Amino acid sequence: QVQVVESGGGSVQAGGSLRLSCTASGSVFRIHDMDWHRQAPGKQRELVAGITESGATEYGDSVQGRFSISLDITKKTVYLQMNNLNSDDTANYLCNAKVLTTVGVRSFWGEGTQVTVSS
Repeated sequence: QVQVVESGGGSVQAGGSLRLSCTASGSVFRIHDMDWHRQAPGKQRELVAGITESGATEYGDSVQGRFSISLDITKKTVYLQMNNLNSDDTANYLCNAKVLTTVGVRSFWGEGTQVTVSS
């Protein structure tokens, strides 16, 4: 069993910052990559940022230059530093972890953490 748990969401005013965390636990032998996605009501889920075990990163166009993703392999935890937030960033932020388990590489989702930005 693998559990993925996000934390750090909340309410913030436009221009503010938040730091999200996501930890994979359980039968995790190795992290391949961990990603943050977000979904707002009535909108499609979109990739926010991703990072591989080697440290390669990618960002969605709308967050480039404002968000930063980092990975602590030893803690199996990925962080998302979000700066200069605006109302378009309001969404449920979900973490996806691709990990090596006893039955091979599998993908696991957390339940998400809500971020609300007020203008």
